Amino acid sequence: MASQKIVIVDDDETIRKTFFLLFSKKYRVYPVPGSKEALARFRHQNVDLIIADYKLPDINGLELIGRFREAGYEGEAILITAFPDQISLRDLGRYAISQFFVKPLDLDVLNKSVDRLLLLREQLSQLA
Repeated sequence: MASQKIVIVDDDETIRKTFFLLFSKKYRVYPVPGSKEALARFRHQNVDLIIADYKLPDINGLELIGRFREAGYEGEAILITAFPDQISLRDLGRYAISQFFVKPLDLDVLNKSVDRLLLLREQLSQLA
């Protein structure tokens, strides 16, 4: 199993379970239901990828990623949403969102995107 870590933040248990099944054969996957738990558990840990839903109970996915960035997180970030009209390109750039997906998701495309992002991240870390 790869040592790369993915944190999945979504209040929908079905999505968390689906993503866990999709990614856990290749990566260490940590599904959490909300922003507060994600920040409490992972803000100061070495994480390679955060996948966050935009609509979360406490703070939205963009703000969550912003708080990770403020704490020094430099990893990849994927934002998913069923409400793309509420998110601006400016916000995606400001929070350095690596990929943006609209629900309903194409799991094959998401899986390939995660693989590409994490492979590139691994290759760059080996060069450093």
